[in-house]
This record gives sequence, C-alpha cells and structure tokens, in this order.
Amino acid sequence: MKKDQPFLTDVRELRSRARASIKDGAITPAYKGDVSQAIAILQTVLATEIVCVLRYTMNAIAATGISSESVKKEFEEHAKEEQEHMRRVAERINQLGGAPDFNPEGLASRSASQYVQGANLVEMIKENLIAERIACEHYRELVRYFGENDPTTRVMLEGILVNEEEHANDMHDLLVAHEGKPMLPGS
Repeated sequence: MKKDQPFLTDVRELRSRARASIKDGAITPAYKGDVSQAIAILQTVLATEIVCVLRYTMNAIAATGISSESVKKEFEEHAKEEQEHMRRVAERINQLGGAPDFNPEGLASRSASQYVQGANLVEMIKENLIAERIACEHYRELVRYFGENDPTTRVMLEGILVNEEEHANDMHDLLVAHEGKPMLPGS
C-alpha cells in the first residue's frame, strides 16, 4: 500500500497554519467545501425545520377528537425534536461564519416542506407524513452533496435524517391506526 502523504501532519506546520488563519474560526485549510454554498443550503434546511416546528406546534394545539390526546402528545414531541434540529443547523451556520436566517418573511418560500393545516386529525397526520417524506429525501440528497467535503455538516444531517425517518414512521403508524388500513406494501 503506497502512501502519497504521511498520515500525521508536521505539528509545527499545523500550529503555524492555525495561527496564520485564526480569523477563519472553525474553517481550516483542510475544509474542502464551498463555505458560502454550504451556508446557503443550510439556510434552506433551517427554514424547513422552522416550518416543521410551527406545523407540529399548531397541530398539537388544534388536534381534536376522541383519540386526539395521544396524537397531540406525538405532535408536541416532534415539535420539540424539530426545534432541536433547527438549533443544530443554526449553530452549524454560525460555525461556518454565517448568520442563521430566522426572519419570518419569506420563510415558506425558503423551506423544502410546506405549512399545510389539516382540517381534521387524519389530514394533520397525512400532511406531517408528507412533510417528513420530503425532509427524508432532502436530507439524503444533502448527505450525498456534503460527502467528504464537509464531514461535520454531513454527520449532523445524517443524525437529523435518522430522526426524520422515525417521525415519518410515527406518522405512518398513526395514519394506519386512524384510518384502519395499512399504507405500506406488505403491511
């Protein structure tokens, strides 16, 4: 096995480079991504998470019906988890030297998912399942995009994706429970 470069960097050189580019914060010469593009992409992810927080929060408040209490609790739990995603993404934007965009103006157009209020409990569950499916596809695409060029962002998005897949599964299970029929093939 031939090595083009030694595994370890010369410590003196590493220290020298760190001091020379201190103004760049967490972005070191080893960062291979396009910082401004990463920030722009993460701004859309941030908007998506904010919309999800708002939708789940509204659903947790507005859900009514004979079996709504357990669904309300599920919506509330998802709202809290989406808020944690929002914070993680905002922190990453900050680490990359950007300013997270929490401005509500234009939020819906910056988001991958939509803010759709369902008229009843089943419609709320369906809209949340649709939004989670959008998020899953979006995050898979972003994980591939960031790849090895920005492993910190990729790992963060992979962690969020795991949670979004759990949310989609939860919404699917609720939909089956409330409609009385399996939606997935083989279910």
